[in-house]
Amino acid sequence: MDHNLSLITTIAAAFALALIFGLIAEKLKLPALIGYLFAGILIGPATPGFVADLEIASQLSEIGVMLLMFGVGLHFSVQDLMSVKRIALPGALVQMTLATLLGMLVAHYWGWSMGHGLVFGLSLSCASTVVLLKALESRRILESMNGKIAVGWLVVEDMVTVLVLVLMPALAGVLGGQGEAASAGSIWETIGMTMLEIAGFVAVMLVVGRRVLPWLLWYVAGTGSRELFTLTVIAVAIGVAFFASSLFHVSFALGAFFAGMIMRESEYSHRAAEDSLPFRDAFAVLFFVAVGMLFDPSILLKQPMQVLAVVGIIIVGKSLAAVAIVLALRYPLNTALTVAASLGQIGEFSFILAGLGVSLELLSQDAMSLVLAGALISIALNPLVFASIKPFSRWLVDNSDVARRLAQRMDPYGELPMTTERKFLEGQVVLVGYGRVGKRIAMSLEASNIPFVVAEQNRELVEKLRKKGQPAVSGNAADPMVLIQAHIANAAMLIIATPDSMDIRKIVDIAKQLKPDIEVVIRTHHEDEYQRLQKEVGDTVFFGEEELAKGMSAHVLQRFERHIL
Repeated sequence: MDHNLSLITTIAAAFALALIFGLIAEKLKLPALIGYLFAGILIGPATPGFVADLEIASQLSEIGVMLLMFGVGLHFSVQDLMSVKRIALPGALVQMTLATLLGMLVAHYWGWSMGHGLVFGLSLSCASTVVLLKALESRRILESMNGKIAVGWLVVEDMVTVLVLVLMPALAGVLGGQGEAASAGSIWETIGMTMLEIAGFVAVMLVVGRRVLPWLLWYVAGTGSRELFTLTVIAVAIGVAFFASSLFHVSFALGAFFAGMIMRESEYSHRAAEDSLPFRDAFAVLFFVAVGMLFDPSILLKQPMQVLAVVGIIIVGKSLAAVAIVLALRYPLNTALTVAASLGQIGEFSFILAGLGVSLELLSQDAMSLVLAGALISIALNPLVFASIKPFSRWLVDNSDVARRLAQRMDPYGELPMTTERKFLEGQVVLVGYGRVGKRIAMSLEASNIPFVVAEQNRELVEKLRKKGQPAVSGNAADPMVLIQAHIANAAMLIIATPDSMDIRKIVDIAKQLKPDIEVVIRTHHEDEYQRLQKEVGDTVFFGEEELAKGMSAHVLQRFERHIL
């Protein structure tokens, strides 16, 4: 029998080469994503040798998009976004607008139409969440305030991009792509119908999906079958995406995103995320490989100045816009530079947007190659951009009075009010960090009538605490001025409940300089750091997993003692 093995050969070649070049990229301290894209280039039509089936790769990448968006929905937290909404929401919208305008400007200079320039600019405006999370995690700043702002910023970008993906097919004719050009009235009619379809899908998901999907997870989990549970999660992700596209004519991306958001409300959401992760990772690899197959490396030789312009918009233009926006919102220089470095790259959403643009004839293959070249170069340079934050910040502060003022910028919540009671200024506890752990410590202190002052980077949290009458100061406690404003010199104890491990030693050193005999209590989740802090700091250090084990063991032993007696 004559078997058509194009599916098998495409998958086999994609996975094998992605593994090889992904390992090489990691060894070079680059994101594995670059290796996946390079694997796609090698099996694509633009390079000699074996050429994989582009149609099959395209369909596999669609599944990759669904599962990527499903993962984004599973991890989307409205609460986390709301905690940084004052900077993330306006910042992301303004930055995307500026980046899109820059893309349209260079596209106009190259002689492209306005519609082509708009899609091109939008493709350059959205950074990669995958690359950002990896960069923040490797530097252990994901849970810091700067990390939360950067992630919240990208969540807003993702939401805007999803909306763009939904509207693009409806407006393709107007923008000069597939479809007939429409009058102004019919344009608004098209937008109105699209928004109604989106609203209808959202309503169905909120009314029906919110009840059915968590119940389905609970029911299948009750069978005790791990494979059935995993199958349910994948079936829901792809099934809802297909349902959204077939009945409501919205994109696969939006359908999968909402499926993940609804799944998040289930008590089994963490298990759903964990069990579906291998499938999401596998199809994400196929997605990046399929994108790489569309890249024509000759663009680097044929149009080097255009490639340079694209890279300049991504790394320089977007970063400068982000710095200006963050500083305009009265955040310190370090936050501005961290957000700028986070946005100085593009990734998966750019590929999805550009790919849709090509299919709708709103972008040419050369434009797609320019986007891919910009992604490859910006992702490769992103670790260097992050590594340059500290030396560049130090150089700016040493050589510029303006930079010094921006670095030491105080906000209205950066110092305690003059009306603060004396019990909070002498013999008090200084609590650094008001997250999940810090909040519980604060409740215990309050219940025992022990006065305390909170030092927290999240300005919105500090504002809420002040309204409740709780003394709190805004800022990073690794900055001496924050601890001084919390009156650490007169405090009885310092509790460090922040998960930002990179700042712990610095906070302790500053506190000991300001009050050598102060007692310090530290929380950590890393065993190696626990052992190091015990040796170097010499104060009380709590290791999260060990304390949890002690508490559970004590409970079990207490129960057994009752049975024995």
